[in-house]
Amino acid sequence: MKLLRVGEKGKEKPAILDKNNKIRDLSSLIKDFNPDNLKFETVSKLENINLDTLPEIKDSKRIGACINKPGKFIAIGLNYSDHAKETGAKPPAEPIVFMKATSSISGPNDNIEIPKHSSKLDWEVELAIVIGKEAKNISEKEASDHILGYCIVNDVSEREWQLEKSGQWVKGKSGDTFGPTGPYLVTQDEIPDINNLNLILEVNGKKMQSGNTKNMIFNTNFLISYLSKFMSLQPGDLITTGTPAGVGMGMKPQVFLKSGDNIKLSIDFLGEQNSKVVIK
Repeated sequence: MKLLRVGEKGKEKPAILDKNNKIRDLSSLIKDFNPDNLKFETVSKLENINLDTLPEIKDSKRIGACINKPGKFIAIGLNYSDHAKETGAKPPAEPIVFMKATSSISGPNDNIEIPKHSSKLDWEVELAIVIGKEAKNISEKEASDHILGYCIVNDVSEREWQLEKSGQWVKGKSGDTFGPTGPYLVTQDEIPDINNLNLILEVNGKKMQSGNTKNMIFNTNFLISYLSKFMSLQPGDLITTGTPAGVGMGMKPQVFLKSGDNIKLSIDFLGEQNSKVVIK
């Protein structure tokens, strides 16, 4: 199933796409897609509902982030060898783990803001995982039992803040609007092979990134098992899994986002994002 949140910022309603791609209102059944409800029990409950009996939402002009207020927003760096190469880094022997502030999460079509004093704003199309059951010290074989579903994340990055200022990457990854998420949380049963999905990102109609999840250095099940050895993963936690080659930082000369740019992202079975870059 495809789960989403629709409405004005801060007033989103939980919703679901029916078999005819109509948006159905779930607010009479579920308060929100937050850590309290991002669980397998919720999916089981919805599987037994006749969606035709739910109100259709016809007039919503905005899709919000498909999850609300996750406990953790974890990110994996340099998880595609071609991206590592373009940045001049060696492919990592173990996953590079960093955090993005949960306040960076925004809707899939919301504006991306260039913060004050920013000069090197970049894009990254990524597959993200949503956890549906606590995971702690689990094996790779067990990992899929803890995945509620998947979605698209644009891991927007300020490269000067990330790489040229001292400290960790989190500074360049956590600005407001640096985490467009959605449009949908898509449950596992909707995706034939998570290790064979095409990822595409365009800026102003020009294709910048084109990759496939089969080229990830560490696949989704490995990442969940790996992370669970260092921290418990909770329902609703969001894990974004790295980006393929084609980021602005890797181009010669480098290219960074400017006000008025339009960004389009898509991943097979997960929908697409369309954002405009604006000055904050």
